[in-house]
Amino acid sequence: MKHFELKKLQQYLNSKFESTNFTIKEEVKNNSCELYFKDEFIGLIYKDVEDGEVSYQFHMTILDEDLLDS
Repeated sequence: MKHFELKKLQQYLNSKFESTNFTIKEEVKNNSCELYFKDEFIGLIYKDVEDGEVSYQFHMTILDEDLLDS
């Protein structure tokens, strides 16, 4: 993903959730990036281009042991 796409995604998430805590860090692969809330990694965002349409998919894994911490 290009730098301007990462910025647009970050702005969108912060606006959508009324926050300033979402940050998108370095690209993992050409079609994905890492999403953080404050300093905690929470998932990956993948870019999907199909039939000329662009969409972004968010993938978050929640471990059973993490549920015990809440």
